[in-house]
Amino acid sequence: DQTINNAKQALRQWKKITPQERAGILVETLERIKTHFFEIAYATMHTTGQSFMMSFQASGPHSLDRALEPVALGLHELTRFPNEVVWEKPMGKFSVKLEKNFVAVPKGISLVIGCSTFPVWNTLPGVFASLITGNPVIIKPHPKAVLPIAICVADIQDVLRENGIDETLVQLACDSSELPITKKYCEHSDVKLIDYTGNSTFGNYIEQLQVQGKTVFTEKAGVNSVILDSVKNIDEVAGNLAFALSLYSGQMCTAPQNIFIPESGVKADDKTYSYEEVVEKLKAQLSGISNNPKMGVGVLGAIQNENTLKRVEKIADLKAQMALTSSPLKSEEFPKTRTVSPTLLEVQADAHHIYSSELFGPIAICIKTKNTDESLQLARSLAAQHGAITCAAYSTDIGTLNKIGETMQEVFVPVTFNLTGPIWVNQHAAFSDFHVTGGNAAGNASFTNPEFVQKRFVWVGHRKMV
Repeated sequence: DQTINNAKQALRQWKKITPQERAGILVETLERIKTHFFEIAYATMHTTGQSFMMSFQASGPHSLDRALEPVALGLHELTRFPNEVVWEKPMGKFSVKLEKNFVAVPKGISLVIGCSTFPVWNTLPGVFASLITGNPVIIKPHPKAVLPIAICVADIQDVLRENGIDETLVQLACDSSELPITKKYCEHSDVKLIDYTGNSTFGNYIEQLQVQGKTVFTEKAGVNSVILDSVKNIDEVAGNLAFALSLYSGQMCTAPQNIFIPESGVKADDKTYSYEEVVEKLKAQLSGISNNPKMGVGVLGAIQNENTLKRVEKIADLKAQMALTSSPLKSEEFPKTRTVSPTLLEVQADAHHIYSSELFGPIAICIKTKNTDESLQLARSLAAQHGAITCAAYSTDIGTLNKIGETMQEVFVPVTFNLTGPIWVNQHAAFSDFHVTGGNAAGNASFTNPEFVQKRFVWVGHRKMV
């Protein structure tokens, strides 16, 4: 109750400040957070299991880019209409004149629910989208990843206080896994906005709260596909996919999982590689990363959640063919980390029960299909039923590329084509990519489209006779 009361009090002051002033203060908070990138990076590394390089990038500059996006877009949306106009209607010998003023009214207290794997990157967009539109924010971090976002909140509060703003405009509401408080906040009548990143079960509960008049923004689980049709260089493609699968042990919502390969194989510039040869190429690249003493553990990171590790350990229960079995890896720097090599399964196209749900973690599945058309239809069907955030496709035929793009966009899934080299399907860039489309079961919101900020305030117009 104290946290809610603090937020209500802070709202009274913050909503009266102009959008331009809000934007200035918020940019200043980002400048302050920037001075603690290294502390945030180490905090992220030790709470999430990301490597230091990923922790620094994801929780540092990439997070602040994603925070700046809604500030810029929010300022645009809040100033696109004039604050005041005079409206006049001629009525013959006289006219009717009205003074009109328009106010962007914030909806109210915003609850931002953080996740355990990306506690800053997935949290700041909702925080800053709510702040620029005039709403106070309560951040409910994941109980096992508090410190990274806590450092950010401390910096935000310092800047607010220095600018004469009530520092409880942004608050941290922490809990434990044993005594969770998230639902109490979600169901509180004064909480009007909810941002959520996490599993689909809880995400579906969050979305159901919309019937209570709450506005919610979700990013949930999806089943991401790779469609292999034809390539120029099979080794370059296998290397790119292996890295995408290995990066942070598949604990990214954008990581690929299902790799659809035609039974006739994949045509390359030098020859047509059989299905079996393609799988062997992928196995070799995955093993090469895991067994590389200089990069293996750094790429894979550590398993954040014990449940993810148990999923890997029990993967044999699925009764799929094991192309590559996971094994523990030891970090020289951190000997006690939970690091394992990726698991690669092989199944037939009719084994829907195995590949039709997200297997979060270092698990990938090669699926043998009749042809590329079947691969595409399976990928489309999975996205329609279960959602997808990314899709990778490889083809040297422009007609096939167009067909894949047009088919997947029907279920609101963006496709990344023919990636090789040091760029991977997992990566989404601020000010350049929409992260999640908001159009399928993987989530109802997108970083950062106009709706992400527009739905946090309401335009109210007043009229007065002159």
